[in-house]
Amino acid sequence: MASAVKHFVPLFDRILISRAVAATKSKGGIMLPESSQKKVNEGTVVACGPGSLDAEGDVIPVSVSVGDKVLLPEYGGTKLTLEDEEYLLIRDSEILGKFVKVNSE
Repeated sequence: MASAVKHFVPLFDRILISRAVAATKSKGGIMLPESSQKKVNEGTVVACGPGSLDAEGDVIPVSVSVGDKVLLPEYGGTKLTLEDEEYLLIRDSEILGKFVKVNSE
């Protein structure tokens, strides 16, 4: 994580996400050209705002925390570049889902 990200704090219900990198090789080991690589709709939460305010002024906390892996919409959010790394700033309500580990006992 870059040092600039440590100093960037999203406001309200906004979340800073680092997108997952698209695969550059197929499962068989063939190098994929950039034109055939799919846009990855997954990412890792890097920073979170405190949450949004309800009608009474109480804070509604965001539904994810730093380090969570999330599913993103194909379009939306604001692209940011901090110290040569690209991030996505998105509202909590725009996140489609969160990946969780399932214990297989």
